[in-house]
Amino acid sequence: MIIAQKLADVRQAVREPRRLGRTVGCVPTMGALHAGHESLVRICREECAFTAVTIFVNPTQFGPAEDFTRYPRPLDEDLSRCRAAGVDLVFLPEAESIYPAGFSTYVEVEGLSSVLEGASRPGHFRGVATVVLKLLNLVAADRAYFGRKDFQQQLLVRKMCRELDLPVEIRTCPTVREPDGLALSSRNRYLSAGERQTALSLSRALQLAEERLQHGERDVAAVCGAMRNLLETAGARPDYAVIADPETLDELKVPTQNMVALVAAQVGRTRLIDNVPITIEPRS
Repeated sequence: MIIAQKLADVRQAVREPRRLGRTVGCVPTMGALHAGHESLVRICREECAFTAVTIFVNPTQFGPAEDFTRYPRPLDEDLSRCRAAGVDLVFLPEAESIYPAGFSTYVEVEGLSSVLEGASRPGHFRGVATVVLKLLNLVAADRAYFGRKDFQQQLLVRKMCRELDLPVEIRTCPTVREPDGLALSSRNRYLSAGERQTALSLSRALQLAEERLQHGERDVAAVCGAMRNLLETAGARPDYAVIADPETLDELKVPTQNMVALVAAQVGRTRLIDNVPITIEPRS
């Protein structure tokens, strides 16, 4: 497994597989790897001849009051996981390489950047879009792998690649959950035992929404209210609980055949997100 920190070294590492016409896959991460990341690597290795994982805690996607300084950075553990998973290249750029002195060029994906997570975290998606564009260019990826848990992020990256004509296929892979339904997240490390029980309310709120809509509920506002009530009753502090169009994230007033339910809530000091796609089969 190649471990590269310098930009020139990562370009050198991918030069040979590119020359041989091998498909290069990239799994961008902020580290603190878990089974969800490992599932992305597994799919990448199945579909690509060369697998690169990037580990970079990106400062530009954190707000001033967010958890940049305390975000977990268990590098030795992450490298062990990558080695065991058969990763070919781990790219560990330094912030000074990604954002050199005087850096002032950023990517804005209008519309998608300003709703839900974007409304709650101003500037977040500018940082995400900029760093993902840079990482995919540096790795010269043919495909990039993202988890569905970060639904808005993968939608935004997909739109960015399409509209900027990047020759990268974005693959969105299923959310990996604990047996009790909690979506895997690096931030789950912050939760106490009691907070972890409260965190289960996110997946339960989504399950409630899916069940009600599948059973013919037409009042989307009532479903969203029920999700918020479940979160609050459990002790979480909801930021949003919505049913939206899965392509635009426009909030829906009435059910459609394809929807996505999305929630974000504060549990203790930890902000968590989750979502579930919902498909209503036409009635015969």
